[in-house]
Amino acid sequence: MRNGGQLLVESLVALGATRAFGVPGESYLAVLDAMHDTQGRFDFVLCRNEGGAAFMAAAWGKLTGHPGIALVTRGPGVTNASIGIHTAMQDSAPMLVFVGQVGTDMKGREAFQELDYRAVFGTMAKWAVEIDHADRIPEILSRAWITATTGRPGPVVVALPEDVLSGLTAAAPLSGPARIAEPAPDPAALTDALALLSHAQRPAILLGGCNWTAQGRAALQSFAEASDIPVVAALRYQDMIDNHSPVYAGDLGLGLTAGVRATLAEADVVLALNTRFGEISTEGYTLFTVPTPAQKIIHVHASSLEIGKIYIPTLGIPAGPNAFAAALTPVKGPWSEWRKRARAAYEATFDLPPQPSPVDMAQVMAHLQSVLPDDVILTNGAGNFTAWPNKYFRFGPHARLLGPQSGAMGYGLPAAIAAKVAHPDRTVVCFAGDGDIQMNLPELATAMQAGAQPIVLILNNGMYGTIRAHQEKNFPTRVSGTTLVNPDFPALARAYGFHAERVSATTDFPAAFARALASKTGAVLDLDISPEALTPRQTLSQMRAKALAEKETK
Repeated sequence: MRNGGQLLVESLVALGATRAFGVPGESYLAVLDAMHDTQGRFDFVLCRNEGGAAFMAAAWGKLTGHPGIALVTRGPGVTNASIGIHTAMQDSAPMLVFVGQVGTDMKGREAFQELDYRAVFGTMAKWAVEIDHADRIPEILSRAWITATTGRPGPVVVALPEDVLSGLTAAAPLSGPARIAEPAPDPAALTDALALLSHAQRPAILLGGCNWTAQGRAALQSFAEASDIPVVAALRYQDMIDNHSPVYAGDLGLGLTAGVRATLAEADVVLALNTRFGEISTEGYTLFTVPTPAQKIIHVHASSLEIGKIYIPTLGIPAGPNAFAAALTPVKGPWSEWRKRARAAYEATFDLPPQPSPVDMAQVMAHLQSVLPDDVILTNGAGNFTAWPNKYFRFGPHARLLGPQSGAMGYGLPAAIAAKVAHPDRTVVCFAGDGDIQMNLPELATAMQAGAQPIVLILNNGMYGTIRAHQEKNFPTRVSGTTLVNPDFPALARAYGFHAERVSATTDFPAAFARALASKTGAVLDLDISPEALTPRQTLSQMRAKALAEKETK
């Protein structure tokens, strides 16, 4: 006999879970007690806020392909965690969120911190479930694990009433995960897809999703290179292909460049592989006509629910990305110049003007490209500053990017901590804005306690830059609610045990970053960025002048 908490933890260990991120709560004490006996096999990363914990779990799922585990308490705990649940869903990242619940004898009375988790998270998560008896923990946990990892991966919320966790049961724990084969493409459909591509004049590949294997990514790149077809990545999935490859043509992300837009808009056949058609990756659903695009779309996705959700494809193929990529054979056609043009447009994006700022991020990115190891992991939250890691760093075959498709501020630091927990020997660099970092700044304490301290670059321009940019475009000169008065970031970081310093000039950055790389306790570099350097190619003053001129002509 064992209690429900022990049964849950033993089953998670059998499934292959090694870490849980969370904030303790009295609603799941039995789980915390059970983890006392699994230290070294299944450990608890103690976080400072459930939002940070959920971001860490979401990032773990995106990075490793295995469900990130979050443990949070009921009511306020899980509502704090909701930002990570939403992010994991939009990222298609596997994640399990275990939340305490009031005892079954109190359900429906609006007891202390009670929530109806199915109602609250039913539309936010891939599945929300409540376990009503300890005997059913293995059954429902197995289903939750499979649901989180198959089809379109995503977050599952599992509510655990206190009496279910404390109650005794004779049920046996799980012995291991189910082996679920990735769905392979129908041979006839594969033949049709290759025929569509071979008869194209301007083919393109659009890839996304986070459930790729190294073999699947290599197979896709090999096909694209042998077929000489340009590849465009969906928002924040540019690390799924070697950016140094001659077929890589940029990303369909925020700040979409004219060249990348032209590659997809002018293509006549688009192989959309493992990607959902989100708002950002379709430029507000204008890049392709809804519901029937001018381009012939071949949509390949492991979840049939994604095929035809927005666009009616010429051919839809329910198949996993790795199985599909492995089955591809090269095609040939008269599009060599088309591919070269797409690649040249991407290469041209690196030709940047000098930045009007004490620290010139164009030069910083060039330096980082030259000194960072091949297997570096970059992370970011949300804001105008994300253009630098997302647009001006070339990800090699072993580098990774962790950025939220949801555009959630505060994701970068927790994601970097999770990456450092998963890969303590790899270099992890978090890019954060001065507003973005303060969403989860206390998680520096989590990093210190866990011994998972990344390098954090704070691009400090004294404002919420993205919203300020929208203000200047729509309400020029009328600044409201976007100016930040910031703390002394290096002093705070040193209080958390990090090496930290202020970088006030571009020429000071290489030496400061060398010290950051050498630090055994992570580092925070506070970079002096001028408000004028609002975007890589347009200053704040230019943005305002253009908006004022447009108003005068109306």
